[in-house]
Amino acid sequence: MSDNHSTMLGKDIGLTSCPTCHKVTCAKSTHCSRCGAALTVRDYSSVQKSWALLITAMILLIPANVYPISTLTNQGRVTQDTIFSGIAHLVKTDMIPIAIILFVASILVPILKIVGLTIYLCAISFKLPISKKKLMTGFHVIEWIGRWSMLDLFVISLTVAVVNMGQLLDAKPAPAATAFALVILLTQLAAKVIDTRLLWDRLEAKDDSSTNA
Repeated sequence: MSDNHSTMLGKDIGLTSCPTCHKVTCAKSTHCSRCGAALTVRDYSSVQKSWALLITAMILLIPANVYPISTLTNQGRVTQDTIFSGIAHLVKTDMIPIAIILFVASILVPILKIVGLTIYLCAISFKLPISKKKLMTGFHVIEWIGRWSMLDLFVISLTVAVVNMGQLLDAKPAPAATAFALVILLTQLAAKVIDTRLLWDRLEAKDDSSTNA
């Protein structure tokens, strides 16, 4: 097969895919015949939207790790923990497996998501010479693991519900919990709004081949 055919895109032959149900249809159609969603050949503004969401998440990542994420009141004594101090406390109390889970879910995953999305958006914006297939694989991994980064907030909510005993013992989320939740939400949205077909528009025959619609 020649390079012209191997790198042919759906838009070159008048086809596009539905962003909702992924049905391949005529590019001239305004709505999907299957689900009724609005159709566009490419959403070029999605790159700017994704960059805006990602940069906001980067900024919020600082207070999410600097400020306390939980406040525990035990017989009048108030103790506040950041994500790092909470993990350190778990290590000191020999709860290493839980500490590892929280480290991966609360620190490693958000940072890797931000780094991964930054590389992905830079590849689209600046035409980086990176294999498109590898980038798409990494993108799908980012989408899949992103949901597990809410584990830390899930633990806090359970602690608040179970440990709350009035003035003797009281657990509450602290300001960093809101910032952390926003980081997770914004990175998820940054990955959701991006039109992945823009990556394949930069396709080069020496890197990959595709017939993506």
